[in-house]
Amino acid sequence: MDVTLHIAQQPEADELLGRSPLAALVGMLLDQQVPMEWAFAGPYTIATRMNADDLDAHEIADYDPDDFAALLSTKPAVHRYPGSMAKRIQQLCRYLVDHYDGDPTALWQDAATGEELLGRLNDLPGFGKQKAQIFLALLGKQLGVQPKGWREAAGDYGPAEAYRSVADITGPESLRRVRAHKQQLKAAAKSRT
Repeated sequence: MDVTLHIAQQPEADELLGRSPLAALVGMLLDQQVPMEWAFAGPYTIATRMNADDLDAHEIADYDPDDFAALLSTKPAVHRYPGSMAKRIQQLCRYLVDHYDGDPTALWQDAATGEELLGRLNDLPGFGKQKAQIFLALLGKQLGVQPKGWREAAGDYGPAEAYRSVADITGPESLRRVRAHKQQLKAAAKSRT
């Protein structure tokens, strides 16, 4: 992986996301109950606070849980819920260490199909079906990971120019379109209640 992403809308954070599979996974994990840019800037903030230029699954898995929670809680906090997200990030990293020797690319390197990769992503702590499908779409659309049937496995997030998720954000205009889509979904849900 070494592409330029534009999800965090911060050059340094986006550069890290584009070269670090673990940073991209952690950003996806953080992408809930906060703006997308905040979530995907989180990995850069964590790496900076760890005095590192990348995230390492082994190091994060072995980090003292209280110290890691404090690292995420330092203002400005990495997430609205830094303590619970610290636990989730460590769970994700422990899973990667236990199942993939800490190498997130092993999730997709030998996946023969989109469904197989979706299953692996869905097994990650903190990843449900929707989050797994969005990350699969991000891998396929922007990071060149395209096993057979990946678009179908990504569901509604797979089509080109869907503008439904972070997988479609390539700059400020696409970010605006994704935001508009999300606002439409919220308005539709609100009108049903």
